[in-house]
Amino acid sequence: MLAERERHLEIRFEAAEVRFEGRVALQPLTLSLGEHRIGVIGLNGSGKTTFARLINGLAKPSGGRVTLDGLDTVADAKALVGRVGFIFQNPANQIILPIIRDDIALGLAHRRLPRPAVDAAVAAALGRFDAAALADRRAHELSGGELQLAALSAVLVTAPQLVIFDEPSNQLDLKNRALVERTIAALPEQAIVISHDLELVSGFDRVLVFDRGGLAFDGRASAAIDHYREIACR
Repeated sequence: MLAERERHLEIRFEAAEVRFEGRVALQPLTLSLGEHRIGVIGLNGSGKTTFARLINGLAKPSGGRVTLDGLDTVADAKALVGRVGFIFQNPANQIILPIIRDDIALGLAHRRLPRPAVDAAVAAALGRFDAAALADRRAHELSGGELQLAALSAVLVTAPQLVIFDEPSNQLDLKNRALVERTIAALPEQAIVISHDLELVSGFDRVLVFDRGGLAFDGRASAAIDHYREIACR
Protein backbone atom coordinates (compact mmCIF):
# COMPACT_ATOMS: atom_id res chain seq x y z
CA MET A 1 0.00 0.00 0.00
CA LEU A 2 2.77 2.44 0.87
CA ALA A 3 4.47 1.82 -2.47
CA GLU A 4 1.22 2.78 -4.20
CA ARG A 5 1.00 6.00 -2.23
CA GLU A 6 4.58 6.94 -3.09
CA ARG A 7 3.66 7.01 -6.80
CA HIS A 8 2.50 10.59 -6.99
CA LEU A 9 -0.24 11.59 -9.37
CA GLU A 10 0.77 13.45 -12.50
CA ILE A 11 -1.57 16.44 -12.55
CA ARG A 12 -1.89 18.32 -15.84
CA PHE A 13 -3.74 21.51 -16.65
CA GLU A 14 -4.17 21.99 -20.38
CA ALA A 15 -5.43 25.53 -21.04
CA ALA A 16 -7.96 24.92 -18.26
CA GLU A 17 -10.08 27.92 -17.32
CA VAL A 18 -13.18 28.61 -15.25
CA ARG A 19 -15.80 31.31 -15.85
CA PHE A 20 -18.92 31.97 -13.80
CA GLU A 21 -21.61 34.09 -15.45
CA GLY A 22 -19.01 35.91 -17.50
CA ARG A 23 -16.62 36.40 -14.59
CA VAL A 24 -13.17 34.85 -14.88
CA ALA A 25 -12.47 32.72 -11.80
CA LEU A 26 -9.37 31.12 -13.32
CA GLN A 27 -7.54 32.26 -16.44
CA PRO A 28 -6.40 29.60 -18.94
CA LEU A 29 -3.72 27.59 -17.18
CA THR A 30 -1.23 25.09 -18.55
CA LEU A 31 1.16 23.29 -16.20
CA SER A 32 2.15 19.88 -14.81
CA LEU A 33 2.48 18.95 -11.15
CA GLY A 34 3.97 15.86 -9.57
CA GLU A 35 5.81 16.95 -6.45
CA HIS A 36 5.23 15.48 -3.00
CA ARG A 37 4.32 18.79 -1.32
CA ILE A 38 2.82 21.66 -3.30
CA GLY A 39 1.75 24.94 -1.72
CA VAL A 40 -0.83 27.31 -3.20
CA ILE A 41 -0.87 30.91 -1.97
CA GLY A 42 -2.52 34.16 -3.00
CA LEU A 43 -4.89 36.87 -1.87
CA ASN A 44 -8.58 36.13 -1.33
CA GLY A 45 -10.34 35.73 -4.67
CA SER A 46 -7.10 35.09 -6.55
CA GLY A 47 -8.25 31.75 -7.99
CA LYS A 48 -6.38 29.33 -5.75
CA THR A 49 -9.42 27.48 -4.42
CA THR A 50 -10.94 27.21 -7.91
CA PHE A 51 -7.62 25.75 -9.08
CA ALA A 52 -7.69 23.12 -6.33
CA ARG A 53 -11.34 22.21 -6.91
CA LEU A 54 -10.60 21.49 -10.56
CA ILE A 55 -8.21 18.75 -9.46
CA ASN A 56 -10.77 16.71 -7.55
CA GLY A 57 -13.73 17.48 -9.80
CA LEU A 58 -15.59 19.80 -7.42
CA ALA A 59 -15.29 22.38 -10.21
CA LYS A 60 -15.37 21.76 -13.96
CA PRO A 61 -13.35 23.72 -16.51
CA SER A 62 -15.24 26.07 -18.82
CA GLY A 63 -12.53 25.42 -21.36
CA GLY A 64 -9.49 23.18 -21.65
CA ARG A 65 -9.11 20.18 -19.36
CA VAL A 66 -7.47 18.76 -16.26
CA THR A 67 -6.05 15.23 -16.11
CA LEU A 68 -4.72 13.00 -13.36
CA ASP A 69 -2.37 10.30 -14.64
CA GLY A 70 -3.94 10.86 -18.05
CA LEU A 71 -7.55 10.54 -16.85
CA ASP A 72 -9.80 13.53 -17.55
CA THR A 73 -11.45 14.85 -14.36
CA VAL A 74 -14.75 15.27 -16.23
CA ALA A 75 -14.87 12.49 -18.84
CA ASP A 76 -13.22 9.91 -16.55
CA ALA A 77 -14.74 11.08 -13.27
CA LYS A 78 -15.89 7.59 -12.22
CA ALA A 79 -12.42 6.13 -12.73
CA LEU A 80 -10.95 8.85 -10.50
CA VAL A 81 -13.29 8.36 -7.55
CA GLY A 82 -11.23 7.99 -4.39
CA ARG A 83 -7.94 9.09 -5.94
CA VAL A 84 -8.11 12.60 -4.45
CA GLY A 85 -9.20 13.54 -0.93
CA PHE A 86 -10.23 17.08 0.04
CA ILE A 87 -10.09 18.64 3.51
CA PHE A 88 -12.33 21.70 3.65
CA GLN A 89 -11.40 24.96 5.33
CA ASN A 90 -13.76 24.11 8.19
CA PRO A 91 -13.39 20.34 8.68
CA ALA A 92 -16.47 20.27 10.90
CA ASN A 93 -18.52 20.84 7.75
CA GLN A 94 -17.45 17.49 6.29
CA ILE A 95 -17.97 15.42 9.42
CA ILE A 96 -21.50 14.11 8.93
CA LEU A 97 -22.11 11.71 11.79
CA PRO A 98 -21.83 12.80 15.43
CA ILE A 99 -19.47 10.02 16.57
CA ILE A 100 -16.03 10.14 14.95
CA ARG A 101 -15.70 6.35 14.59
CA ASP A 102 -18.99 6.19 12.65
CA ASP A 103 -18.08 9.14 10.45
CA ILE A 104 -14.79 7.58 9.39
CA ALA A 105 -16.51 4.25 8.73
CA LEU A 106 -19.01 6.01 6.46
CA GLY A 107 -16.33 6.38 3.79
CA LEU A 108 -16.15 2.59 3.51
CA ALA A 109 -19.89 1.95 3.33
CA HIS A 110 -19.93 1.42 -0.45
CA ARG A 111 -17.35 -1.37 -0.14
CA ARG A 112 -19.70 -3.55 1.91
CA LEU A 113 -16.88 -4.80 4.13
CA PRO A 114 -17.59 -7.00 7.17
CA ARG A 115 -17.79 -5.06 10.41
CA PRO A 116 -14.45 -6.34 11.80
CA ALA A 117 -12.68 -5.12 8.65
CA VAL A 118 -14.33 -1.70 8.93
CA ASP A 119 -13.40 -1.43 12.60
CA ALA A 120 -9.80 -2.36 11.79
CA ALA A 121 -9.62 0.22 8.99
CA VAL A 122 -11.01 2.97 11.24
CA ALA A 123 -8.55 2.07 14.00
CA ALA A 124 -5.67 2.09 11.51
CA ALA A 125 -6.67 5.50 10.10
CA LEU A 126 -6.77 7.08 13.55
CA GLY A 127 -3.72 5.14 14.66
CA ARG A 128 -1.59 6.86 12.02
CA PHE A 129 -1.91 10.04 14.08
CA ASP A 130 -1.95 8.48 17.57
CA ALA A 131 -5.57 9.64 17.67
CA ALA A 132 -7.34 6.45 18.77
CA ALA A 133 -8.87 8.37 21.68
CA LEU A 134 -10.98 10.36 19.20
CA ALA A 135 -12.90 7.29 18.00
CA ASP A 136 -15.76 7.55 20.50
CA ARG A 137 -15.74 11.33 20.82
CA ARG A 138 -18.43 13.61 19.42
CA ALA A 139 -17.40 16.07 16.71
CA HIS A 140 -18.68 19.10 18.62
CA GLU A 141 -16.38 18.23 21.53
CA LEU A 142 -13.17 18.37 19.49
CA SER A 143 -10.63 21.16 19.21
CA GLY A 144 -9.73 22.62 15.81
CA GLY A 145 -6.66 20.43 15.51
CA GLU A 146 -8.57 17.32 16.55
CA LEU A 147 -11.25 18.10 13.94
CA GLN A 148 -8.54 18.27 11.30
CA LEU A 149 -7.24 14.84 12.36
CA ALA A 150 -10.75 13.38 12.35
CA ALA A 151 -11.53 14.76 8.90
CA LEU A 152 -8.14 13.62 7.58
CA SER A 153 -8.68 10.12 8.99
CA ALA A 154 -12.08 10.00 7.25
CA VAL A 155 -10.40 10.91 3.96
CA LEU A 156 -7.37 8.63 4.31
CA VAL A 157 -9.43 5.55 5.21
CA THR A 158 -10.38 5.42 1.51
CA ALA A 159 -6.66 5.38 0.53
CA PRO A 160 -6.41 8.42 -1.80
CA GLN A 161 -3.11 9.14 -3.55
CA LEU A 162 -3.47 12.90 -3.16
CA VAL A 163 -4.91 15.01 -0.34
CA ILE A 164 -5.86 18.67 -0.87
CA PHE A 165 -6.04 20.90 2.20
CA ASP A 166 -7.95 24.20 2.08
CA GLU A 167 -6.53 26.56 4.73
CA PRO A 168 -5.74 23.78 7.25
CA SER A 169 -4.29 26.13 9.89
CA ASN A 170 -7.03 28.75 9.63
CA GLN A 171 -8.26 29.96 13.05
CA LEU A 172 -6.15 27.42 14.94
CA ASP A 173 -4.20 28.31 18.06
CA LEU A 174 -0.44 27.74 18.14
CA LYS A 175 -0.70 24.22 19.62
CA ASN A 176 -3.26 22.99 17.09
CA ARG A 177 -1.46 24.68 14.20
CA ALA A 178 1.73 22.84 15.15
CA LEU A 179 -0.23 19.57 15.28
CA VAL A 180 -1.59 20.13 11.77
CA GLU A 181 1.84 21.15 10.43
CA ARG A 182 3.45 17.98 11.82
CA THR A 183 0.65 15.85 10.45
CA ILE A 184 0.97 17.20 6.90
CA ALA A 185 4.77 16.92 7.00
CA ALA A 186 4.57 13.25 8.00
CA LEU A 187 2.03 12.14 5.38
CA PRO A 188 3.43 9.73 2.77
CA GLU A 189 0.58 10.78 0.47
CA GLN A 190 1.05 13.58 -2.01
CA ALA A 191 -0.45 16.83 -0.70
CA ILE A 192 -1.54 20.19 -2.09
CA VAL A 193 -2.03 22.85 0.58
CA ILE A 194 -3.91 26.11 -0.02
CA SER A 195 -2.89 28.52 2.69
CA HIS A 196 -2.35 32.09 3.83
CA ASP A 197 0.06 30.63 6.39
CA LEU A 198 3.39 31.27 4.65
CA GLU A 199 5.41 29.45 7.28
CA LEU A 200 3.35 26.31 6.70
CA VAL A 201 4.38 26.10 3.02
CA SER A 202 7.92 27.44 3.44
CA GLY A 203 9.51 23.99 3.27
CA PHE A 204 7.41 22.63 0.41
CA ASP A 205 8.86 21.27 -2.83
CA ARG A 206 6.99 23.76 -5.00
CA VAL A 207 4.73 26.74 -4.38
CA LEU A 208 2.27 28.37 -6.79
CA VAL A 209 1.22 32.00 -6.37
CA PHE A 210 -2.15 33.07 -7.78
CA ASP A 211 -3.19 36.64 -8.46
CA ARG A 212 -6.36 38.00 -10.07
CA GLY A 213 -7.40 34.61 -11.38
CA GLY A 214 -4.05 33.73 -12.92
CA LEU A 215 -0.81 31.97 -12.01
CA ALA A 216 1.63 34.74 -11.08
CA PHE A 217 4.59 32.62 -9.94
CA ASP A 218 5.59 28.97 -9.88
CA GLY A 219 8.79 27.82 -8.22
CA ARG A 220 10.74 27.36 -5.03
CA ALA A 221 8.98 28.18 -1.79
CA SER A 222 11.26 31.04 -0.74
CA ALA A 223 11.01 32.85 -4.08
CA ALA A 224 7.25 32.25 -4.26
CA ILE A 225 6.71 33.71 -0.80
CA ASP A 226 8.78 36.78 -1.72
CA HIS A 227 6.70 37.24 -4.85
CA TYR A 228 3.45 36.91 -2.90
CA ARG A 229 4.60 39.56 -0.42
CA GLU A 230 5.25 41.94 -3.31
CA ILE A 231 1.69 41.35 -4.57
CA ALA A 232 0.21 41.81 -1.10
CA CYS A 233 2.04 45.12 -0.57
CA ARG A 234 1.31 46.78 -3.92
